[in-house]
Amino acid sequence: MLRMTDVVRHLLIINLIVFVFTALIFPDLLRVLALYYPQSPYFQPFQLVTHFFTHANLGHIFFNMFGLVMFGSPIEALWGGRRFLFYYLFCALGAAITQLLMMYFQIESTNGLMVGASGAIYGLLVAFGAKFPNAELMLIFLPIPIKAKYFIPGLIVLDLFLGISNFSADPVAHFAHLGGAFFGFLLILLWQNKDSDFRVN
Repeated sequence: MLRMTDVVRHLLIINLIVFVFTALIFPDLLRVLALYYPQSPYFQPFQLVTHFFTHANLGHIFFNMFGLVMFGSPIEALWGGRRFLFYYLFCALGAAITQLLMMYFQIESTNGLMVGASGAIYGLLVAFGAKFPNAELMLIFLPIPIKAKYFIPGLIVLDLFLGISNFSADPVAHFAHLGGAFFGFLLILLWQNKDSDFRVN
């Protein structure tokens, strides 16, 4: 049985509290905490951090928190709380920077706002795939076990396709997902090269 680790539990609680406040008590608070393009009159520097504790709807927070618990707990148990939290925040900020760059180069619209922890969750997916490559994962609507070393790269490639083509014209920040995964990958490589005790399978 999966045991929820301490930092994961605290992150889960913070996200749930923020969601209750923004969804039920102070709906206008969401637009204050969400991340805007820096040239927007609504942009504030603190949004670089607050946006990844906010979520658009119940489905959004459910899937992100499910990913946090399922993939974050094994990684925190392996790395320890401090390294895990640094990695999580690094991926979340990397995701935000990537999305803002896409806005700057006009690959993404500068008029929208960004919410959610998905970038950090994609970073956790990369870490999980690196540390547990042979773990079997399944999609809810496709109950076929697929090893993490195939499942996670496939998911990232799908996000890349959707981000570049905008085939579905959806409001999902695909480049934030990719940014979280990329920054997570870079940090794992850095740790692997600098720390003899840090190993990637």
